[in-house]
Amino acid sequence: MKALQSRRIAHRRLVGDAILVDHSGSVILTDLRGGEIAAGDVVLRMDVAQLLTTLGLRAGAERAVAAAVEVLGPDAVADSLPLLQPIALSRSTRATLRKLARERSQREREAVLEASHAAKAAGTGEPGAGEAAAAGGRKSVRAGKKAEKGAIEEALEEAREEDLLTQIRHQVLRIRPQAPIEPARLERIRLRTLVSVVAGAFAAYFLISTLMANDITEAIAKADWRWAAVAVLFSALSYPAAAMSLLGFVPEKVAFWRTVKAQVAGSFVKLVAPAAIGGVALNTRFLQRAGVRPGLAVASVGASQLFGLASHITLLMIFGYVTGTEHTPTLSPSRTVIAGLLTAAVLALVVTAVPILRRFVVTRVRSLFAGVVPRMLDVLQRPQKLITGIGGMLLLTAAFVMCLDASIRAFGSDVHLSYATVAVVFLTANALGSAVPTPGGVGAVEGALITALTIAGLPYAVATPAVLLYRLLTFWLPVLPGWLFFNHLTRKEQL
Repeated sequence: MKALQSRRIAHRRLVGDAILVDHSGSVILTDLRGGEIAAGDVVLRMDVAQLLTTLGLRAGAERAVAAAVEVLGPDAVADSLPLLQPIALSRSTRATLRKLARERSQREREAVLEASHAAKAAGTGEPGAGEAAAAGGRKSVRAGKKAEKGAIEEALEEAREEDLLTQIRHQVLRIRPQAPIEPARLERIRLRTLVSVVAGAFAAYFLISTLMANDITEAIAKADWRWAAVAVLFSALSYPAAAMSLLGFVPEKVAFWRTVKAQVAGSFVKLVAPAAIGGVALNTRFLQRAGVRPGLAVASVGASQLFGLASHITLLMIFGYVTGTEHTPTLSPSRTVIAGLLTAAVLALVVTAVPILRRFVVTRVRSLFAGVVPRMLDVLQRPQKLITGIGGMLLLTAAFVMCLDASIRAFGSDVHLSYATVAVVFLTANALGSAVPTPGGVGAVEGALITALTIAGLPYAVATPAVLLYRLLTFWLPVLPGWLFFNHLTRKEQL
């Protein structure tokens, strides 16, 4: 190891099966295929941190640090402390540390339960304890609970164990008290991040190719900018509507205009996080800062999301039915609506039948909507709140639909689509944008809107600039004011 470090060669996988000892006691390092030559300081220090952890798992923290100091020197070992964190270690090492953490937690729970049972048994087994409890009343009960709490805390203190990484840090600090202990900021590339990057690149390619394939200069020159101004007004209306849809499920008193500012700040968050995730996290954080307890804040946002999903599906079915009957004398739904319902039914059956998918969906839904039912009972006791929430959701959908309709009219005064058709196009594209892991559904929303509008009968030369104007007003332009409001609320500790 010392030879590798002196030549700036990083092993990158110093786990148990990569370190062998022969009969003579010589150490052999294997599995160098993932190594790195001319490695940087951070990578070399990560190797030392990994080696300390691997040896600590085998021989304990004290012996691991002593051996590393003897071979590498105290300075090299001390410099690795900021990298001594789970994210810098190999996957197998992290799994082993998690397993040890679960075992420690189990031992602590068993010690607490044992201490609690012992304290209760001692309280009921004392001579005359029953008479004393009857005579002392509440005072005696409080004394018993206090004694039980003390016994539990004492047992927990005795059973508490430091994790291996903490033990290694303490051993290193005994040798080098001035060693840096602040963890270095590291981040691994996750699958979600990789998917977002790939999807973002595809979205950028789609948008650029769309713009290059269509000469929108003529469409912009002939645009009716009065309708563009109307689209701006409907885009601005969406933020008070979003605030209403959130506050309708929060029984506690929260300032309305401050909530509107938080929704504008969400425009900035959508740029750096998927739409289905960023808004939930921001609203939960905002409610907590507004004085709502964390569990209730999560439940309120979950209730808002649940009702939003139900309203989205209901409106899509209603407008889809209306669209299907616009050009027919009867009230029979169109083939598109029937195909959509059958597709949804098939997907629901597949998710229900496949155990892996069923567990995935149940886990996600349970974590998102945990505590929603008790929260909804609180909201139902205030009908005005519920009306505000549902009204805000309907107003939010109407604002986006009218914004899209005004954008279409700005570029296509000769071609008109019904409001029901525009609503179906918007609801479908919005659902697709929430499912795609790109920030704000970039690429997917534009593609879905242009394709759906073209299928509905709008010329491609009109659909493209109309969709770009709509996305400019509802996604790109609000980013700057969203950033300003985000910083403003953060400085005031309201977000």
